[in-house]
Amino acid sequence: MNRIPDLKTLFSSLINAPSISASEPELDMSNHSVIALLNDWFSTLGFQCEISKVSVTGDKQNLVAKIGFGEGGILLAGHTDTVPFDEGRWSQDPFTLTEKDNRWYGLGSCDMKGFFALVLEAVKDLPLDKLKKPVYVFASADEETTMEGAKVFAASTEIRPDYAIIGEPTGLRPVYMHKGHLAQGIRITGRSGHSSDPARGLNAIEIMHKVIGQLLKLKQHLADNYREDAFSVPYPTMNFGHIHGGDAANRICGCCDLHLDIRPLPGMSLDDLELMLLNYLGDISREHPGSVEIRTLYPGSEAFAGIKDSAWTALVESLSGQQAEVVNYATEAPYINSLGCQTLVLGPGSINQAHQPDEYLAMDQLKPTVELLKQLIYKACIQ
Repeated sequence: MNRIPDLKTLFSSLINAPSISASEPELDMSNHSVIALLNDWFSTLGFQCEISKVSVTGDKQNLVAKIGFGEGGILLAGHTDTVPFDEGRWSQDPFTLTEKDNRWYGLGSCDMKGFFALVLEAVKDLPLDKLKKPVYVFASADEETTMEGAKVFAASTEIRPDYAIIGEPTGLRPVYMHKGHLAQGIRITGRSGHSSDPARGLNAIEIMHKVIGQLLKLKQHLADNYREDAFSVPYPTMNFGHIHGGDAANRICGCCDLHLDIRPLPGMSLDDLELMLLNYLGDISREHPGSVEIRTLYPGSEAFAGIKDSAWTALVESLSGQQAEVVNYATEAPYINSLGCQTLVLGPGSINQAHQPDEYLAMDQLKPTVELLKQLIYKACIQ
């Protein structure tokens, strides 16, 4: 068997390869270095690797690695990018693996480049020559911003695995359902002027006041008419996260911006939510033609609903020793799930570490993750 580096070296190499995704161009980075590492390592183990460009992201790349033949099998999926880091708030270099207090610190250790290192550690000791069904590994681009890597993959691939595991940090608890995410911006364009003569202007803040009134009605409508009791917050939420308008007390406000987010339940499409927004703000738009602009702040993600009572979920619960649960954050699961596989989100580490300074993965998660992955691959593809 060809050799690949030990687990700590795998982790260290991945963390040492910056791959930040950001909506700000000055912070955004390529993921080529991470893809190149994964391509080399999985190829060394006998996987057939295919790298594809995700054109919507510029020049970022997806990787699919496959070993074995036949139909079905298992897909192990994760993203190659990280969020930006808070300059000055890290206690050590975010791009250097630091071992301290039985933790491995580094940007992407938990969320979630480290998952690929654990997959490699698991598969290198398996009897891959005895596979009855294929094992796939999917490494995506831009999950932290647009999710375009997963969207493009799901829309173009011919892969149809039986099962999928997405290695986001869940503390090795299987997640079978989560909410979606829609981020919208509303801009009111009025006419500025001197505050002593209100009739000569059009106050954008006053129009935004009407808009917020309608949005609060929509917020209540969502809470009253949609419900999934499995969630700790069992209804769709709406949050007003940012508002800005005007520049002086003695000027009529000419422009006002509001940013909001909606977290839909499974079964609620983003397109339907956008249509609801348009309908609730329709009267105001007609009253003030050309003054109300609704736009998507960044690409949203659909909600995800897997199968709680399936044999696969029961098996993963049994092997992990954890009951399947639901979460409120979003992942690539709805796009992977569209391949027709039974999909669960499950990986090492805590979501509380994700997007935080001094991100880490507790070392006591390493061996259990490797052993669990081995068992899942064995059950899905060898047994």
